[in-house]
Amino acid sequence: MEQMRPSSTDRGAKRAPLIRLENISKSYGPVKANRNISLEIRSGEILALLGENGAGKSTLMSILSGKSRQDSGSIFVDGELTSFRSPRDALAAGIGMVYQHFMLVEAMTVTQNLMLGQAHGILNPSAMRERVLELAARYGFEINPDAMISDLSMGERQRVEILKLLYRDCRVLILDEPTAVLTPPEIHQLFVALRRMAADGKALVFISHKMKEVLDLATEISILRRGEIVDHFLRSEVPGERELAERMIGRQMETLVEQTPAEKGEVLLELSHASCGMASDLTCSLRRGEVLAVVGVAGNGQRELVEMVTGGARPDSVKDSVRILGRNWNDFMRARMGRKSMVYIPEDRKGLATCPSLDLLDNFLLTNRNGFQNFGFLDRRHSATVTTGIMEEYQVVADGLHATAGSLSGGNLQKMVLGREFFREPSLIVAENPTQGLDIGAMEEVWRRILEARDHAGVLLVTSDLHEAMTLADTFAVMYRGRFIDVFPRSDVARVESIGLMMAGIPFDAKEAKEAVHEA
Repeated sequence: MEQMRPSSTDRGAKRAPLIRLENISKSYGPVKANRNISLEIRSGEILALLGENGAGKSTLMSILSGKSRQDSGSIFVDGELTSFRSPRDALAAGIGMVYQHFMLVEAMTVTQNLMLGQAHGILNPSAMRERVLELAARYGFEINPDAMISDLSMGERQRVEILKLLYRDCRVLILDEPTAVLTPPEIHQLFVALRRMAADGKALVFISHKMKEVLDLATEISILRRGEIVDHFLRSEVPGERELAERMIGRQMETLVEQTPAEKGEVLLELSHASCGMASDLTCSLRRGEVLAVVGVAGNGQRELVEMVTGGARPDSVKDSVRILGRNWNDFMRARMGRKSMVYIPEDRKGLATCPSLDLLDNFLLTNRNGFQNFGFLDRRHSATVTTGIMEEYQVVADGLHATAGSLSGGNLQKMVLGREFFREPSLIVAENPTQGLDIGAMEEVWRRILEARDHAGVLLVTSDLHEAMTLADTFAVMYRGRFIDVFPRSDVARVESIGLMMAGIPFDAKEAKEAVHEA
């Protein structure tokens, strides 16, 4: 695909680069994560860094933030050759990174977390507190400097991480998938703040798989593929999401996944005022031929719901509060093994869904052993044939049947997990954030497989990705602080359009929705 670059006029109007990377290369054994990458990062710009899983984005940003060291190549800051031995060196140069998994001490306040890692000497907590308030007000962050981190929502914790970098006068902020834990209103608030930072002369690097967000926010876009920069262009040069996605994966995309209703059958899962830990008083039902999407920001009881349904934890009351495939919870958990029952697609594909050190054949047998035993002996030849067939059908890219699960990319490993579980022809599928961390190519393949499986099964989809829910769901259940705020069908357009507010704990108001439609 032909590479598009900004015109000389556009480039001439730009400021000198704050950061310049020249021929950065990094290998891990035989794997070349970065290959002679050259990249410029300018103050006042928001650079989106795109690429499929394994393209080298995280490695490159780890080098820039001081977490890793390049094998070869140079980093220039303000035109001067610089070497980072640690994140502290990068911070001293004004470069900081906000990771997906926050690095905060929950038993401390916001201000105390900002004090951690400061230079030796006498610290003034009162002055730091005032500085937190000043920065928060400047960028529209509503944050209490005296609040305990443990009491904050995921969105508020992310603001603290950003404030940590701003407090240290970072000029370059790298954000790794920053919207993954946010509600739509919080995403809007974050984008407003990031634009203000760019207007103040900060340089921002935005790593995301979400094409719409990139097009909404970025001023420049760089695309990595197999460890190399293959494209760099201005936002104004990209007409839409599809072309951007095709540039990222390096080929034309297939027809986008479209959700069409399927014929609904019998009830497969029924919750009646069910409770388990934080999850409380949950009532809903799921039928064959239906995708029920439980949407909400992470940490609002979804984990407890999944554990209750899959048998990881007992409901607080088991007497008919949870019925699975026509049986109460106790009866089902005693007899659920076997085909055509329930399968679970965990969020943690490397830590819970698979054993990284085992090969793909043994990982297939983790949940299918009962179907491949003859007189107590395991039929490895037959299971190898089946596993190979699954790899071919699901287009799993791996170094053969005996490649370890840990050697696969996230997308290929997730396709292997789906193939393994769907081989059992389940009646009930519990899928927890099934595309988290996947690039758009793998994401669409997973979505397509889930919709195909829905034709003969019911799918309980637990996701924090609203776009995923909108793509797949027949019915929505919005979860907030352990409860369902509302449960409604896809056809209830007014409620569907209000999901973002519900995720933030704001109940649906029919009168307001009607007035909004009337005004429009």
